Amino acid sequence: MSWNPFSRTSSSQPKKSVLSRPLQRDFEREVKRLDELEELSRRLHKDVKKLTDANAALAKTERKLSSELLDTPLCRMNEPELLAQLEAWDTALGRLEASTQGLNGVVNNTVRDPLKKFVDLFPYAHEAIKKRDQTLQEYQRCGDKVQKYQERERTGQTVVKLNSSRSLLTAAQTEFLQQNSSVLEDLQALTAGRTQYMQPSVEAWVRGQVQYTTEAVGIYGDLSAQMNGNRKDLKHDYKTQIYEGLSQLRALDITAE
Repeated sequence: MSWNPFSRTSSSQPKKSVLSRPLQRDFEREVKRLDELEELSRRLHKDVKKLTDANAALAKTERKLSSELLDTPLCRMNEPELLAQLEAWDTALGRLEASTQGLNGVVNNTVRDPLKKFVDLFPYAHEAIKKRDQTLQEYQRCGDKVQKYQERERTGQTVVKLNSSRSLLTAAQTEFLQQNSSVLEDLQALTAGRTQYMQPSVEAWVRGQVQYTTEAVGIYGDLSAQMNGNRKDLKHDYKTQIYEGLSQLRALDITAE
């Protein structure tokens, strides 16, 4: 950000500021709130991008697994039950991938894009703060000149310069106070408006998640019913079945130690 006339550690801070302490604190508070809001908004925008990328990658990877298994000779060597299960799984994943694309579309249109537009407002706010700071510096310079001529010997030339400096100080003060008030009001409006702006995005996001989850439950419910309909054993003790199959494979002569 631009030079901060309020920083107590700033080497360029004048010894006697023309700005009152209450006015200084009010502006410092709003600038801090703006910085915190900007950091949060930028981080959230990046995280939403990561979320949609992860959703798409997961759906793509799952579909790749089912497709690769279907292409293996193992599934087509007189194993109609296994082939039917993999085909059903692949079909379900295709439906799920389409639902994921729909969810990502909702998130991009109602969350990510609005967040990007919101983030794009902050450079304008910082530019307004910079111009306001420049006006304050001019106000301070005029105040320093008045103080300098007040401390000099009261000659005719000094009085003329003092009166001229006072006129410039009055003009600089008026301009600064007007600009400070305008920027302060806009900063307050920007931070206060965040809720009204983002609430529709959050609501759309939640609704999109609900719709996606509902569709996913339906897809996997159909898949479960289809797979169970093709099985004689419905105990679903898969761990026991896996170890029984492994024991049979280990009993083969080619695997014996």
